[in-house]
Amino acid sequence: MHERRSSRFRVSDEELMNFVLRVALLSYQMQPKPAEAAPAEPERDKDYSSRLHGAFSSSLFSIGDLFRDGQKGVRFPKDLIKVLEQKLQDIAMGKDAAYSDQLIRRTMAVFYGQVKDETFRRQMKENRKIEELILMFATNATNVLKKEPSLQGDGWKVELNNHIAQFVRLLRDCLRHVSHVSPELTARLEMYTAKLAPAQPAYSDSGYDSASTSHRDSVGSSKRISMQVNDMPLVLTAARLFKLPAHIIQKEIEDMATYCTEKAALNDLKTCLKNINAGAPFPFRREDFDSDAAYQYWRTLETSHLSQLMVVMVQFNPELAKSTPSEALPATQAANGRPGSLYSNYSSSRPDSYYASTSAQRHASVSSRHSILSPSDPDAVPGALEGDEEIQVGFHFTFIPPNPRKYYKRLLEYCITADLEAMLSPAVGDDDEVSLGILSPPHIELINECALRWRIGQPYRVACFLDIVRQFYERNEVPLECVPEALANITRVTNEIELDKWPIQDVDYLAQIYGGLFSTFLSHLYHSLDGIPHIKPSDIAPYLSILETVRESGLLERYDVDVAARMADIQSQVREVSARYYGQKMQELQASPGVNRALPLLLMTDEIEKNAKLLDKRFPEPILGHLDIVSLMLEVQIPHFLMDLDDSKKRLFEDSMNGPTPDVPIQDIFALYRRTKTLLGMYKAFCPNGEIQFDLGGFFEPYVRQWLVNTDNKTAQWVQAAIAADKFQAEGEEGHSSSIIDLFDSLRSPIQFLQDLEWIDEYQEARFFTSLSKTISKAINQYCATIEELFMSEMFPRPTEYLQPQKSSAWLEKAKQLADRGEKKVEAFTFQPESCVKLNNIEAARRLLDNMYAQMEADKKMEVLEHSAPPVPEKVDRGDRFLFTVKVAIAEGLVPLDSSPSSKLDTFVTLSDEQGNRLAKTRTIYETLNPRWDESFDLSVDKPLWIMISVRDRALVGKHDTVGRAYLCLDPKRFGDFLTHDLWMDLDTQGRILLRISMEGEKDDLQFYFGRAFRSLKRAENDMVRVFIDKMSPFIRQCLSRTVLKTLVKSTQSGSIDYNKALGNVTALFGSLGTKDDVQIPLPHSEKPRIKPESLTDVEIEQAIVPLFDFFDANLSTLNTYLSETTKDMVMSRVWKEILNVIEGLLIPPLSDVQSDMKPLSDKEVDIVFKWLKFLRDYFYAGGEGPISLEALQNQKYRDVLSIRLYYDWHTDALMEECVRMMQHSLRASPSVKKRAKSVYQQRNLGTIKNRKKEKQQEKEKEVSNGETILRILRMRPNTSDFIAQQLQALNSLAAERDAHAKEMEKRKLQRPRQQPQIPPVPSIPPVPTLPPKS
Repeated sequence: MHERRSSRFRVSDEELMNFVLRVALLSYQMQPKPAEAAPAEPERDKDYSSRLHGAFSSSLFSIGDLFRDGQKGVRFPKDLIKVLEQKLQDIAMGKDAAYSDQLIRRTMAVFYGQVKDETFRRQMKENRKIEELILMFATNATNVLKKEPSLQGDGWKVELNNHIAQFVRLLRDCLRHVSHVSPELTARLEMYTAKLAPAQPAYSDSGYDSASTSHRDSVGSSKRISMQVNDMPLVLTAARLFKLPAHIIQKEIEDMATYCTEKAALNDLKTCLKNINAGAPFPFRREDFDSDAAYQYWRTLETSHLSQLMVVMVQFNPELAKSTPSEALPATQAANGRPGSLYSNYSSSRPDSYYASTSAQRHASVSSRHSILSPSDPDAVPGALEGDEEIQVGFHFTFIPPNPRKYYKRLLEYCITADLEAMLSPAVGDDDEVSLGILSPPHIELINECALRWRIGQPYRVACFLDIVRQFYERNEVPLECVPEALANITRVTNEIELDKWPIQDVDYLAQIYGGLFSTFLSHLYHSLDGIPHIKPSDIAPYLSILETVRESGLLERYDVDVAARMADIQSQVREVSARYYGQKMQELQASPGVNRALPLLLMTDEIEKNAKLLDKRFPEPILGHLDIVSLMLEVQIPHFLMDLDDSKKRLFEDSMNGPTPDVPIQDIFALYRRTKTLLGMYKAFCPNGEIQFDLGGFFEPYVRQWLVNTDNKTAQWVQAAIAADKFQAEGEEGHSSSIIDLFDSLRSPIQFLQDLEWIDEYQEARFFTSLSKTISKAINQYCATIEELFMSEMFPRPTEYLQPQKSSAWLEKAKQLADRGEKKVEAFTFQPESCVKLNNIEAARRLLDNMYAQMEADKKMEVLEHSAPPVPEKVDRGDRFLFTVKVAIAEGLVPLDSSPSSKLDTFVTLSDEQGNRLAKTRTIYETLNPRWDESFDLSVDKPLWIMISVRDRALVGKHDTVGRAYLCLDPKRFGDFLTHDLWMDLDTQGRILLRISMEGEKDDLQFYFGRAFRSLKRAENDMVRVFIDKMSPFIRQCLSRTVLKTLVKSTQSGSIDYNKALGNVTALFGSLGTKDDVQIPLPHSEKPRIKPESLTDVEIEQAIVPLFDFFDANLSTLNTYLSETTKDMVMSRVWKEILNVIEGLLIPPLSDVQSDMKPLSDKEVDIVFKWLKFLRDYFYAGGEGPISLEALQNQKYRDVLSIRLYYDWHTDALMEECVRMMQHSLRASPSVKKRAKSVYQQRNLGTIKNRKKEKQQEKEKEVSNGETILRILRMRPNTSDFIAQQLQALNSLAAERDAHAKEMEKRKLQRPRQQPQIPPVPSIPPVPTLPPKS
């Protein structure tokens, strides 16, 4: 009946007060104070022999007996040594009144010195056993006491027992200031205290017991017990708690004293033991635990502690043993050897916490009380007890209320409320000492006593305290700091007792509390997140700490808390706050004055990125494992930004294009692109599961296209500015000037700009670079044209007086070549350093352009274009363009305009379109009827184009005369085989001109435009080098002419000649040259040996061409000084080639089917010519120090010229037979397929150019044949025209067959299926379009 009522019991204040007073009274009864304080007799004045006799008669043991029970050592907290050191220092210095005895201070001071020793501290740090520490003190105390003169004989032994007891007491005081004190350690020290308690009182100088209380003969003696509440500390505490006057409390105590006795308390303990053995509901039974292991763990500790309490009570009052049977008093030590109690007091860094050990001034608690009476043999105590059959199983208690947990919780609420009221009371001054915690020390003492007597376990105590603190916090009655402290209690208890060993109802209770805490602080976190993005970790750290502790406990699931749903609410809050902040910030930025619409967007991107980085730094890990603030913020703000950006698309574009100084600078647009790209990267990194639809490339592509157009428009200015600032003075070892460096710096700038954009779409980026490469090609072409124009003005200087500027060059050239009709003389031309620098610039441009090709990663961009290009619709006319290369090679058979047979022409060629617009113009070739121009021009067409080829004769004054015209249709369909076509075009007057035509598709890609740029540079370089050669060629031809040769031969025949007068006062420069390098050509046996001229020495032969050596000395030194190594090698090689051509022209006429009027040279003349060739070779080689290597000098052309000597005097029939044989051999060895014309793609960088040159050289070496040389020799023989014509016709037929075969191969190749056709099919040749009328 009583048990049923207890389950529904509601705690009233009166009942609570009654049971609290019972416990307070019992506490006083267990440690009474004397009613009359008799003056203590000083110990030193006692008779020494009586002290010694009493000590030996009542002492329990020697120091060795203290740890003889075989218990396992207990480790003390690591902070104990530090606290102990401070305590010992205070005692040694006399600052602690509780230890004022001089002998005690001396032993403590000696041990203080031991504690300061590093070896001791290291040993204790590793060991940390409380028994070792006590033994260390005992050793030091023994050494001190043995030397004490006042302690004679064995007197030091009794004093040693007292000193050890004082040290144990000191250790217990120290533990009150240390955190994480195990219950086992506290219980162990209590047991040592009881064992060390002496029979005789040993009062300290402070007036209260130092290590033990006074001995009493009878616990119930009225002489020794006062029933006044003023002598009862806990009773007074309870009276103040319940606000009761002293007289009412006095009456209550007097009434209670009749039934609240020590025997009743002992019976309560025995009832608890019987209930445990019988499986009664109180304190707990098996059903209250999840497992047998948990129940056995609790039962072992509970029975052990109950037994210890009973033994302590009997030691205090031996009279209780008379009514207690031996089986009711188990041994002090538990079965598992752990005397410590689950309910023993905890120690904390906060002495005022409710679970902390009692204060140093309190000695009334059973848990901290010293034994008053210790029998000589404590193990004999149970045997002296008598039976107690009246003890029954059930809830029959005197000190334990009907529902202890509810009473305990109500008491805790009372104490906390009272202490809070005291702290907030106006009576408390600012300087008054108040408790730093919620509970005051008196209330802690009262709560501990009640928990001990009511059998409230530590799990419930810490959970109950947390629950009440939570309730008070929710009512704003306690600060936030109290909650983590209460949680720390939970952590400490769970470290000692695992959660699965707690009673079920305690775990459920804690889970319920945790659920409430989680909801409360999650709500705080929810509202704290309103501060995003300026929130700091310190703003939410307390909440997070509590939430983390609660979440990691794993108890929320028991309380059925949907953590995921609650976190989803928090995430929604973060999104809403982020969106609200974004909207406010964007509105604020857009409200700022200014016309730049990109600026608010730029500032918004900075704000988003700055806040994201700040929050990511502040919160590197998701809050509570689920709440990633940065991801949630970016998940909302970046899409909002992209929507605003898209809404501004039209206005941004308009404002960025409205004039030369637009409202939105293009730099801001590109900055906005970079910032937007960064935000998209952040979104991808922080929101990997999010999807965002925004075409970044498509949005900003128009701006890049417009920037490319603007850049293209600026290139002409860049070229002009670079050239205008150039003085064409060599800079550096490479010999170029500043303009080429300035130009390429300007061109590299947009490349670097595009690369820095790091465009998001590879295909779009490749298209951008394609457009830029077109601009670069255009700039290079403009630079080449301008430099060539300046170069030509230097090479053909114009007089400044009385001449038309456009005709001055022709005047000068004509004037140089006109002399009196009897003897024409060519003046040597002097080269200028500036001309060399310009040629160096062109060569440097090729190298810089190659570096630019690599910088742009053009090959990689081409791969992207080929693999990522969108499909082209089949029926859409793409408007293909084609690039024609028209090479104006040579003309022959031109007729002078006047009737003089000795007249020559100064010819140049122009190419014009159907409207008469000039498309190209060659240089002028002077004084010849068979000019060779060898100049190429690129013409871009998208439909058939008629061009007019006009051969003009340069006039000194007035309009240039037309020598003849021819017409050609550049039709892509007619040249669709992409091969090179040699076309002899008959002029409309007389003579003909050779054009070499090739075509390729003009493509809009990087390699094509780079190829055109390289081709422009190469052609400019070739043209400039050709001008160098043209300037030297007339003088070379004059010096190596048949006229000089005839003069030299005639001089030997006449007998004497004044060389100084005849040849212009020349001196021999190479008189010491040897003949070791002369090439000896074996002659057939049938030929007569050539008779060398005996009258001419090598010096005389060489003197004939000394003017040429002087000319080379004057000009080649300039070239050697100012040309770079590459251009110098090129010019010198071309000079040598020109010399070989002149030598060859002395010996044989050019190839033609027309009978030549050139006569063969005599043997003497041939020998002289080859002597000249040897002298010139040695001049350019100069023993390895010359400008040309021996290998380059003795090239294939050189060997071809030497072969002329072999066949020169062969019989005509023999020559014909040899020619037929060689032609047949050439036909067999020639390739069957004709290769395509050289493409722009083969010139896209220096690497492809070198490969092409190497292939061309190898082809020439394979096609070496002397057949052409023999045909040219035969032109000087009579009756050979038909044979030569027949051989040339055979060559032409072979070429035609090759063309036909090549076309057939291309046709078959196109018929095969291909993924990406590059060459359109070759249609049948259409009829030639109608010739446009002559204008």
